[in-house]
Amino acid sequence: MRTLVQRVTQAAVTVDSRTVGSIERGLLVFVGVGREDTVDEAEWLAKRVAGLRVFETPDGKMNLSVNEVGGSVLAVPQFTLYGECRKGMRPDFINAAPPDAARPVFDAFVDALRREKATVATGAFREHMHVTLVNDGPVTLWIERAHAASGAQAPVGVQ
Repeated sequence: MRTLVQRVTQAAVTVDSRTVGSIERGLLVFVGVGREDTVDEAEWLAKRVAGLRVFETPDGKMNLSVNEVGGSVLAVPQFTLYGECRKGMRPDFINAAPPDAARPVFDAFVDALRREKATVATGAFREHMHVTLVNDGPVTLWIERAHAASGAQAPVGVQ
């Protein structure tokens, strides 16, 4: 699984001019599900996201989590995080999970965030979404966990 996490002062997702999810201060999390990803990866990532200490203390140090600042999470499904661009000019999405497999893993990610006491809004699965945001900092982080069964290792510093 892959996530792109942005600290925001506000973010919203609209579908057909209708707001389907919005937050004020918090984290906008784009979530990509790979072909072999499972609920285990979703739960690990949710704990990691909920516990990220990317909000500033009064002395200016990034040492507070989204819950500690009373923030929210906007989780947006985004299969394009698995776009492969090393060959040719058109991205290849062969490593992205098909929608029927990705949906339950994305839902498990959202459920796990809620178990971590995060207030969560979501984008719309399999819809053309417009995402608006105000990135705060900017703070943008890539968090990925390789599928355990594949034998692949997580990137350095991510376990």
